[in-house]
Amino acid sequence: MRSLKFIVLLLLVLIIGFSIYIAVQPNSFDVTRTKTINAPQAVVYNNVIDFKNWEAWNSWKEEKPETIITLPEQTLGIGGSYTWEDEDGIGSMKTTGTESMSSISQKMQFGDNPDSDVTWNLKSNEDGTTDVTWNIKGKDLGFDFKVYTTLKGGMEKLIGPHFERGLTMLDSVLQKEMKVYNIDVKGVTQHSGGYYLYKTTSCKLSEFEKNMKQMLPEVGAYAMTHNVTMAGPPFISYLKWDEENDATIFSTCVPTNSKIVSDEADILTGQLESFRTVKIVLKGDYKNLKEAWEAGMKYITDNNLEMIEGGPMLETYLTDPMSHPNPADWVTEIYVAIN
Repeated sequence: MRSLKFIVLLLLVLIIGFSIYIAVQPNSFDVTRTKTINAPQAVVYNNVIDFKNWEAWNSWKEEKPETIITLPEQTLGIGGSYTWEDEDGIGSMKTTGTESMSSISQKMQFGDNPDSDVTWNLKSNEDGTTDVTWNIKGKDLGFDFKVYTTLKGGMEKLIGPHFERGLTMLDSVLQKEMKVYNIDVKGVTQHSGGYYLYKTTSCKLSEFEKNMKQMLPEVGAYAMTHNVTMAGPPFISYLKWDEENDATIFSTCVPTNSKIVSDEADILTGQLESFRTVKIVLKGDYKNLKEAWEAGMKYITDNNLEMIEGGPMLETYLTDPMSHPNPADWVTEIYVAIN
């Protein structure tokens, strides 16, 4: 009997001690993780701002595939939300504020617990990557919730690894999405030709991209400052591409509605006569242009067509990367003149 009383007393002491320990635990939490993601800031933002994308990099869903995720009619932007349900209960997330491309504010509610503040901060780096900081804060925690989190090792242990895994998965998803491309050889068609402003240079193949990126805006800027109406998207005209001798000659061009007399020595006016051509369309990163050109050349050979020696070889950029930051959305048309 005495032993039983001692055991009861000991249990009572342990319960009281545990209750006191729980009671003195912090009534708030703050968990943050940061990762450099190999994608432009706008690409990261456009993915995170829409909850329909979250399941692809949701580490909680990865850990518990049986979790039920419900998407409402609005998942994008302020007011967008989603809910989930698993063995631990029902939770929801809602976007409450944004700063274009740089931050997202959200509220998370789980069961009857006080809601938590979730924030995303995105910082663009010069190399095209983005530092992504994911944070969650909560306060006024109830006793039952503190018991649960304490037994699980605390909020840092409960949430931190999931944030780390989620950011890693987000990076992987975006890398995969940005690499998607498609090459479509449209076959033989007619290019309408027309007038254009252009600037020409010669350089090593390794210097082509640097020179092209510098020259194309210069021709476009000339058109804008001289109130010249552009008749279409900019293009490159290849006059020479010699891999054996590591040399290229090319012009960066802006099409115009009429013949323009330039008042700058290095900005000239040209005219393309309408010509018969094989047209190839690349949707995707410019890194795939070589493969697109090769597909066009193969089509010419397979169909016994004949290129015009010294004829037009054009690369037209239909998409502005500033407006469409995801390379998978870029559209380029290639034209190779044939007899």
